[in-house]
Amino acid sequence: MPVHRRQPSIELLELMGVVRENGNEQTSLPPVHTPLSYDYVLVAKTSENQERVAFRKQTEYIEELKKKNMRVTKIIDDDLIFYGIQAPKEIFEKYRYLLKVSDACNWSSDQSSMPLSTRIRIVHFILNHTPIHSGEGLRCLMKMKVFEAKFCLHEKRKQRELKESWARWTACLQGQPITAVRNYFGEKVALYYLWLGWYTYLLIPPAIIGIIVFLYGLAFFNTSPLIKEVCEADIVMCPLCDKCKVWQLSDTCTYAKVSLLFDNNGTVLFAMFMAVWATLFLEFWKRHRASYVCEWKVSDWCEEEEELILEIVNNANCEPKEYKHSYLRSTLVLICVTVMINRIVAMKLCEIEETRSFAATEKSFTVKMFTFQFFTYFSSLFYVAFFLGRINGHPGGYVRIAGIWRLEECHPSGCLTDLFIQMAIIMVLKQTINNVFEFTGPLLCRWLKRRRTQKLQRKCAHCYLKDDSEAKHGAELCDNCKLRDWLNNYRLSDVDSFSLFNEFLEMVIQFSFTTIFVAAFPLAPLLALINNVIEIRLDAIKMVTLERRLVPKKTNDIGVWTDVLEAIGVLAVIANGLVIGISSDFIPRLVYRYHYGPCANGTATDIDCMVGYINNTLSIARLDDRNISARQMTIPGGLNDTYCSYKDYRSNEDYSFTPQFWLILAVRFAFVILFEHVVVIFKFVAAWFVPSAPMQVKNDRLFDKLKRLKEELSSFEA
Repeated sequence: MPVHRRQPSIELLELMGVVRENGNEQTSLPPVHTPLSYDYVLVAKTSENQERVAFRKQTEYIEELKKKNMRVTKIIDDDLIFYGIQAPKEIFEKYRYLLKVSDACNWSSDQSSMPLSTRIRIVHFILNHTPIHSGEGLRCLMKMKVFEAKFCLHEKRKQRELKESWARWTACLQGQPITAVRNYFGEKVALYYLWLGWYTYLLIPPAIIGIIVFLYGLAFFNTSPLIKEVCEADIVMCPLCDKCKVWQLSDTCTYAKVSLLFDNNGTVLFAMFMAVWATLFLEFWKRHRASYVCEWKVSDWCEEEEELILEIVNNANCEPKEYKHSYLRSTLVLICVTVMINRIVAMKLCEIEETRSFAATEKSFTVKMFTFQFFTYFSSLFYVAFFLGRINGHPGGYVRIAGIWRLEECHPSGCLTDLFIQMAIIMVLKQTINNVFEFTGPLLCRWLKRRRTQKLQRKCAHCYLKDDSEAKHGAELCDNCKLRDWLNNYRLSDVDSFSLFNEFLEMVIQFSFTTIFVAAFPLAPLLALINNVIEIRLDAIKMVTLERRLVPKKTNDIGVWTDVLEAIGVLAVIANGLVIGISSDFIPRLVYRYHYGPCANGTATDIDCMVGYINNTLSIARLDDRNISARQMTIPGGLNDTYCSYKDYRSNEDYSFTPQFWLILAVRFAFVILFEHVVVIFKFVAAWFVPSAPMQVKNDRLFDKLKRLKEELSSFEA
């Protein structure tokens, strides 16, 4: 028998420590049947604790399941009714046969087995597409409180194995058993953790370089003439608001030192590196994904085609749900997305679109919700980076809203300081609070449910031995032990079809923060790295021990998230180019050094080229100007001044822009165009240089298809 070759990409991930496959995990899922292998469990209130109409609908729904030859085990516990659902063998035989004759799924997966994860997925679909006579399905019945909960069961032995090898805090610096995760939670969850593990590992280089950029700025604390000029300046600055007084430039000494940590020459190279890094991260991710889906034999898997197969399995006389498109509906959806919807409206818009399958609905919902979250988190950052303090006017001629309210000014040390502070709050405070609530929420939920439900007696010895051994086909636990296990699963936090979406959304938003405004906060990759090391184990512990089991989903990609990440990579090039060219002082310092400073004529050798830069960036406003009162011109010492300074390149006589302003503006735009073109070229070269799938993956798929075709031909000739 030929020895199966491991994919080099998988072996490389093992060497890096991203994954940890012990070699014993089976890539083709074996049939699984344990004493706990009920495909699904429904929970409802007893008739005494439920309205008569709801109880009638509950009974009617259970009868509809029995008409499909579902085996239903009913166990009553106090005020709750538990229905254990087991599907007949015929349903899975139909599914297996339709897979064999399908166009896409025929070449995917191992059709000789029917693991519990596949059984759960099939039964989950059937339950959600079984209506009662009034037309209400399970989702509607859940909303009407006909049923309290629905869930698939955790498998104790596999749950314990995952907890020991993966879902524990002491495993934070170990690789992930991705194949074992796939065997239990399905390909969709496994690919999420594979992506998150690769993203976390690849954050190490930018985290190190970000620290170097930070230390580079720190090295010039005591020698930089810019900091010296600010800290020793005796310059009176103009009021920042109508009721504010003048202030001393030296008051911003501390912030001037902080701004040098991220607004220095190293930031430019770091921003270029991060733009190329984002491309390399995605291209190598595609290679690793291709290796794993080839190993799992789901390279050609089509979610929409499987959904069509499940529709036929559920109802042989079903009518296909046709593809639909309406320009009117598309326009309405576009308008609603543009004005930043919320989550409920996003779901309603998906219903308006009338998508044909759940996969299409999920894709549409993902795009809408990411758009909303992106605008929510980034609107203030874009305002601070590109608009704050740039359209305010000048002393005596400030721009005002409705002629009354003066626009907000930047931080005294510069607009980039505002951006730095916001990014620091997001990357430190927001991530910490999110993780605390994400972990304590399910813990609190489980504690409350334990308080509300009575404690059952211990598992009997006979069932205990069954649970810990490989049971024979059809072995059953006693009703008390079944109820004990079902109740333990019922107490866990609820999950739904979009639970994994929430995890992806959180990480993709973080990826956006890490790449789009990295020029303003070079420590973002380091903080993201620390957060992700914790996030992987937090999500693992939550899924394995604190939440009900997710319905295993079969897929071969992370879906539309790949397109979202590529869009973020392009936006990161534009945003970082604009932050460096427009928001930071990199260009004004460059122009001063080579055109206006002491080194402009090339003769100065004993003086720093940036001496005098701070005074060069300031213009003067006089006391006799309108909108500047004498009260505002009182300095802290009690003395009145006759003029104040403000940061701009304007004439002291008529406030018109100086030639230096126009030169700096031209260089800013030239830099942005050059930066973006150079980085985009590097991105395209990197994307072209790294193939999206290793050659061995392509060859393995070729030989696998050839082998299957030969087998089909042999069976035909026989």
